[in-house]
Amino acid sequence: MTEHTDGPQQQELPLPFPEFTADVPLLPARMVNEFVYCPRLAYLEWVQGEWADSADTVQGRYGHRRVDQAQTSGRRSKDPLPAGGDAEEGERIHARSITLSSNQIGLIAKMDLVEGHGDGEVTPVDYKRGKRPHVAKGAYEPELVQLCAQGLLLEEHGYECPSGYLYFIGSRERVSVSFDEALRNQTLSAINGLRLLAAGGRIPPPLEDSPKCPRCSLVSICLPDEVNFLRRQDDQPLRPIAVARDEALPLYVQANRAKIAKKGENLEVRVEDERQALPRLIDISQVVVMGNTYITTPTLHELMRREIPVTWHSYGGWFLGHTSGLGHKNVELRTAQYRGSFDEQVCLRLARGFVRAKIVNSRVMMRRNWRSEDENRQPLRELKRLAEQAERARSLAELLGIEGNAAAIYFGRFRCLIRRDGESDGLPFDFTTRNRRPPTDPVNAMLSYGYSLLTRTWSVTLSAVGFDPYRGFYHQPRYGRPALALDMMEPFRPLLADSAVLMAINNGEVRPSDFIAAGSGVNLTPDGRKRFIAAYERRLSQEVTHPLFGYRISYRRLLELQARLLGRFLLGELMDYPNFTTR
Repeated sequence: MTEHTDGPQQQELPLPFPEFTADVPLLPARMVNEFVYCPRLAYLEWVQGEWADSADTVQGRYGHRRVDQAQTSGRRSKDPLPAGGDAEEGERIHARSITLSSNQIGLIAKMDLVEGHGDGEVTPVDYKRGKRPHVAKGAYEPELVQLCAQGLLLEEHGYECPSGYLYFIGSRERVSVSFDEALRNQTLSAINGLRLLAAGGRIPPPLEDSPKCPRCSLVSICLPDEVNFLRRQDDQPLRPIAVARDEALPLYVQANRAKIAKKGENLEVRVEDERQALPRLIDISQVVVMGNTYITTPTLHELMRREIPVTWHSYGGWFLGHTSGLGHKNVELRTAQYRGSFDEQVCLRLARGFVRAKIVNSRVMMRRNWRSEDENRQPLRELKRLAEQAERARSLAELLGIEGNAAAIYFGRFRCLIRRDGESDGLPFDFTTRNRRPPTDPVNAMLSYGYSLLTRTWSVTLSAVGFDPYRGFYHQPRYGRPALALDMMEPFRPLLADSAVLMAINNGEVRPSDFIAAGSGVNLTPDGRKRFIAAYERRLSQEVTHPLFGYRISYRRLLELQARLLGRFLLGELMDYPNFTTR
C-alpha cells in the first residue's frame, strides 16, 4: 500500500499464467499487437486461424523484403546474434531476422533487427510501414507493446534491453521507445489477456462504429457492422459500407487431354501442344477441371500456396470433389457446426429458414419472369401459403413434404417463364415436368447442370470459410453428398441456377443444336456447356442490393457473406441465421 495526498490506493498485482507447456503454442508478438489494437481481430487470427490480405498487409510485406532477404534467400546475416553474455567487449552486433522465444512468458517473436556494441546491451528495431504518426508517444500503443515484447524476450535470453526503436519506412524515421515500468506492465497484461481470451473460447464482440474497421483486412470476415445490426434488431441503418469487389474469376478447362502448367505468373493451358489460354494467376479464383485434364505438380503446389482451389468434374459436369491446400484452421467453427448438426432443434430451425427462403425466392422468380397470357395468380398464392407453412413446420419430414408441394407448383408452371414460339427469335424449348438421372429434355439437362455448378460453388465457398461441406442440418449426411452445400444452396437455386437457365434460353445463348441425346437422356455439348457456364458466371457476378444491409454486393460475394453469417449464428453471436430473400 502506497500513500498519496488524496488517500491510499490499492496497487495491482500481476497474475501471470503458468509457464507454457509443450502442447500449448507460444503467442507471436504480432498477435499481442493485434490484441491491443482490437481483441476481436486477435481472436479471429490467433484462435480461429482467419487471414485476409489487404493493401496495407501487402505493403507491409513489401517493406520487410530487405529484412527477410537473409532468411528467404538462404544467406545468413553478416553479424549473427551471439548468446547473451558471450559478445566480446566493443563487438558490433547487427543481426537481422532473428527469432527468439520464451516459455516463461509464453512468447515468440521474429525481430527485424537487433543492434548492440558488445557491452551486454542490445536494442531491437521493428520496421513499420507508412510514416511516423504525430502522437505524444511517437507511435501508437499496439506498436509500442509489440516492441516492448521483443525487449522482454531479449532480456529472457540474457541481454540488457532498456529501450528499442520503431523505424517507419514511409518517412524513414526512427522513434526511440523507452521500456519503462508502465510499458512493461502494459505488455505483460496484454500477453496474459490474450492467453485468457484464447483459453476462454469466446470471441469478443465487434467494435461499434469504430474508425479502425473500414481499413482492417479482416472486415469482410469479422462483419462488425452486420453483426451489430442483426444483434440490435432495430431499424437503425448501417453506416455507409463499400463492399470490396473480387475481380478474380474461375478458370474452366473442359478440353479433352488439356494440360495446365505454371508459366511465370500465369497458367498456360495447352491442347495437343498448342497454347489455348494464358490467364494471370492473380485473376483466377479457382480452377474448374472437366474431364481428362492434366495439371502439373508444380502448378498444383503454386495453386495451394495461393489458396486457389481446383475442383474436379466428370466430362459431363458431375462434381467429383476439390483440391486445396492445408484447409482452414478454424476448428472452433467446425466444432460448432458438428454440435449444431446433432441438435434437432437447431437443425429444424435452420431447415425452416432454408425451405421458406427457397419458396419465397421461387415465387419472386415466377412473378418476375412470367411470360404466359394466363393471368392465373393461384400458383403465387399457393407458394406464399406454403412459405408461411414452412415457418411452422414441426419436423424435417413435414418440411420435406412442404418443399415437395412447392416444387410441384413451381416446376408445374416453369414453362410459363420460357420464351415461346411467336416471340422474337422464338426457341422450341419445351418443359412439362422436372426430371433427372438422366434428364430427358434440354431444359432439365440445363437445370441439372446448373445445380451441379451451384453445388460446386457452395462447396468451395464453405470450405474456404472453414465449414465441413459434408455435414448439414436439413439434408442428412450420406456418403459422398455435400449436405451443408445442399442446405445453403436451397434459397439460391431459383436465383442463380434457374435464373441462368432462363437467361441462356430467353437470350438465345443456348440453342437446340447445343444438346445431344443418348438413349433416354439429353446432355449439353461442349460448346453448349461453355455458353451456359458463361451465363452462370455472369449471374454470379451480377450485383444486388442486400435487403437487410442496404449495400450493393455481387452474388459471388453474397454466398461468402451468408456462409460467414451462418458461422456467427452457430458460434452464438446471432440469435438467428438471416436467410437471403429478394423482392
